[in-house]
Amino acid sequence: MEPPSRVIIDTDPGVDDILALLLALAAKQEEVEVLLLSITFGNIDVQNCLRNVVSLFHVLEKELEWRRKRGHPEGFETMKTFKPIVAVGAEEPLEDQLMMADYFHGTDGLGGIHSSHPHLTPSETWKRLFEPPPANTLITEAAADNDLASPCPFFTPSQTPAHQEMLRLLRENPPDTITIIAIGPLTNLAIAASSEPETFLRAKEVVVMGGAISVPGNMTPVAEFNIHADAVAAARVFALTSPRPSSTLPPPPPPSSSSPTLTPIHSLPPYPAKLSKTLSLTLFPLDITTQHLLHRTKFTAKTAPLIAAGSPLAEWTSAFLASTFHKITTLHPIAPSPNITSEEHAEVALSLHDPLCIWYVLTHPTSHSQSPGPWTLSPSSPEDVRIETSGQWTRGMCIVDRRDRNKLPAEDTEDTDGDDAEVPGDTGHWLDQSRGNRIRRVVGSPGVALFEEVLLERIFG
Repeated sequence: MEPPSRVIIDTDPGVDDILALLLALAAKQEEVEVLLLSITFGNIDVQNCLRNVVSLFHVLEKELEWRRKRGHPEGFETMKTFKPIVAVGAEEPLEDQLMMADYFHGTDGLGGIHSSHPHLTPSETWKRLFEPPPANTLITEAAADNDLASPCPFFTPSQTPAHQEMLRLLRENPPDTITIIAIGPLTNLAIAASSEPETFLRAKEVVVMGGAISVPGNMTPVAEFNIHADAVAAARVFALTSPRPSSTLPPPPPPSSSSPTLTPIHSLPPYPAKLSKTLSLTLFPLDITTQHLLHRTKFTAKTAPLIAAGSPLAEWTSAFLASTFHKITTLHPIAPSPNITSEEHAEVALSLHDPLCIWYVLTHPTSHSQSPGPWTLSPSSPEDVRIETSGQWTRGMCIVDRRDRNKLPAEDTEDTDGDDAEVPGDTGHWLDQSRGNRIRRVVGSPGVALFEEVLLERIFG
């Protein structure tokens, strides 16, 4: 029997990405099948992101061996039952300067874990798994080389670009059977959608961690990191939710100053005028993700006995989360006060941005519906959420129309001067019911405090 959810996870593995992947791989086999881990730049450069994924499987192999020797339940059924593909994708954004979050996650994405805990990092030979063999190499020689390089039996390395693997899986499976969970910049998704729009639209749902609607951003005062890191890619993916994608596509990039006839190398063409359907996109912005926290005290209480008993997974996660919790205290210092106890100071917490998207897929109904089970959508969903791509201070901002205005009647929005001709009184077509994006925005979960317990129990047992 196939699991109810078959997923592609597009990720830039830093700290909360790794927690999200652990939650997905620890699922029961009847809950979810992870088909592909599609790696993108983001929190750090794409090669470090890839190393963190390979290290994750390396640590899990050690963890399962440790649990078997002690007679503990192994867990991680999804990982053991289904062997996901790992493929490398975008190294930089479509049109903007590369920006990373290594200031928070560390230069390797996990707080320097590969230097501080080299015994939990695989040999560098794993890099050969993702590189094509030299010319004139015999098939048997290449296979033997890969066997020597392989650090773990629980994933299948791919030498095909991630966006192509994504499209292949969508093409080879029935429509509306694969969910894409995007927990990094949306560059891989945008390239896939541009290459084969109709194939991309075979996805059942795209779940996106990104954006900030009514709360401050975490990269700039108005922009969340994943959207800000490649605002053009995000705008292009969001546009596929519109009945008229051209109405919200970002404008073409300006010509290069050094070569006025050229546009940026990654500039993508418009979508076809007619598409068979719109994309179903469910958004988890900071408004909902920052409510769900992993507290240092609860994490330590769960993992300290496991570390003492020799758990490789507890040791590994504790090492990089110690760095993360320390970083949080430097970014959000608690002002000295006689009213703050040492216990309260210890209550540093990490927002579980990316893992929340995994929990959604594990718990919401398998059949697509407007009301996703125990999850709550905003009253106005689907909402016209658009991405600012060119503002000096607002790049990556999620724009919504907060004006108290009626939508224009259909007869007043029928254009005669072209597909995107302006209508007097409606600059940007915000009031036009046939234009704009259609985003399902999550505002409530099965339980804010519950998720922390679920995460710790599923990962560590």
